[in-house]
Amino acid sequence: MADSDNTTTRFHVTRRRVLAGTMVTSTAWVLEGSASAGDAGRTNLPSDPALVLWREWEEAHKLTKRLCRRQQHLETKLVESVGFPCVTVRLSKGEEVTVHSVEALKDVLGKEPDTAALRKKAEADFAAHQARWNAAAEEGGYTAALRAERQAGERVQDLLQTFSRTAATTLAGVAVKLDVVLREGESEEECSEFPWPQIRSALSDLVHISEDVGADGCGVEVVGMTKPKISAMSDDRQLGRG
Repeated sequence: MADSDNTTTRFHVTRRRVLAGTMVTSTAWVLEGSASAGDAGRTNLPSDPALVLWREWEEAHKLTKRLCRRQQHLETKLVESVGFPCVTVRLSKGEEVTVHSVEALKDVLGKEPDTAALRKKAEADFAAHQARWNAAAEEGGYTAALRAERQAGERVQDLLQTFSRTAATTLAGVAVKLDVVLREGESEEECSEFPWPQIRSALSDLVHISEDVGADGCGVEVVGMTKPKISAMSDDRQLGRG
C-alpha cells in the first residue's frame, strides 16, 4: 500500500484553476513496485528521489490551494465592507472616471497646472481609501493570508525547479514528473494545444505499461496523480503532422 496521506481524493490544483473553481478528481494508479518511497516494508530497494520529491510537492500544492481559497474568502469580505481602493474624478467635459491607482490617476489627469488642485484632492481621497483597506486587511487577517499564500506558492515553485534537477530512477518517477508538468502547466483541463495532448498520451502509455507490470504481481499503488484523459485525435495529429 502507499502512504496513508496519499490515499484520499485529491484536487487538481494550480492557482488559475483554483480561481476558476475547476476541480479534477485524482485516482490511484498501479505503478512499478520498486519505485514506492512509502513501501519500504515490501522492498529494500532505494526510494526513487523523484517520487519522494513528488510527495513533498503534492503536500505543498494542497497547502497552496487551501491558502488561496482562504485568501479569496477574506478578500471577498474585504471588498464587500471597504471596496477596492479607488477614487472617482470628474473630468473637464463632465465625464466621471474611476481609477484604482495613483499612476492611473496621473494618466487621467495629466500634469497640467489647471488640474493640480483636482489631482491633489483625488490623490488624498485615494490615499484615505487605501489606508482604510490596509487597516481592514490587517485586522481581518487578509494581509497575513495573502503573505502565507505567496510563501506557499514560492515553495511550490522551488520544488518545481528541483524536479528539473532530479533524475527519476523508476517508471513511477517518470510518471509523476509528467503529472506535475500537466497539473502546473495546462491552462485548462484537457487542453488541446501542443504539447498537452502529447504529454497526456505519454503519461497514459506509462500507466498502461505499469498496469501490465502490476498484473505480473510486482506493481504498487501510487495515489494522487490525475489520470490523463486522452482526447480523440486523428492519426496525423498523433504523429504531429497537423
